[in-house]
Amino acid sequence: MIKDLLSNADEKMVKSIDVLKRELSSLKAGKANAAMLDKILVECYGSKNNKINALANISVPEPRILQITPYDKSTAKNIEKAIQKSDLGINPSSDGNVIRLVVPELTEETRKNLAKNIKKQGEDIKVAIRAIRREANEKLKKMKKDEDISEDEIKNAENELQKKTDNHIKDIDKIIENKEKEIMAI
Repeated sequence: MIKDLLSNADEKMVKSIDVLKRELSSLKAGKANAAMLDKILVECYGSKNNKINALANISVPEPRILQITPYDKSTAKNIEKAIQKSDLGINPSSDGNVIRLVVPELTEETRKNLAKNIKKQGEDIKVAIRAIRREANEKLKKMKKDEDISEDEIKNAENELQKKTDNHIKDIDKIIENKEKEIMAI
């Protein structure tokens, strides 16, 4: 029962870190990255929830250029409109067959703001991980009251949970540090 609790808490922490990784991969960091388009939904085929990567091939022919080749040419205008409406801040150019996005270079101020936002996202995930730890600790205390679980078992479980939390916090720090270096080096 304690193992399941610890395993469940660890799984939730890993998922939180995965969310952070996904969020950071979609950041516009001065380099073309297909993940930048992940949040953009296109209206076509009677649905408003089509992802660009389901409607087109996305490639990066140059470090600052995203090239979108729709599988069905009739969806090109819809993809363009969705990109223009998004918060991406990049104006697409199209020849009717291929849509190109030129990712602008980042200014020093933009880089610093991005780095600040990255730190904030990292802190938010750390808070989420600590909340998961707190929730698991509360369940452990409840188990101690309700069941015949020894004080030693609870202490060991709490120590194990703290180790997992500390390791995940270190992972977040590394992820944030690497992303900041990437942004400041561009």
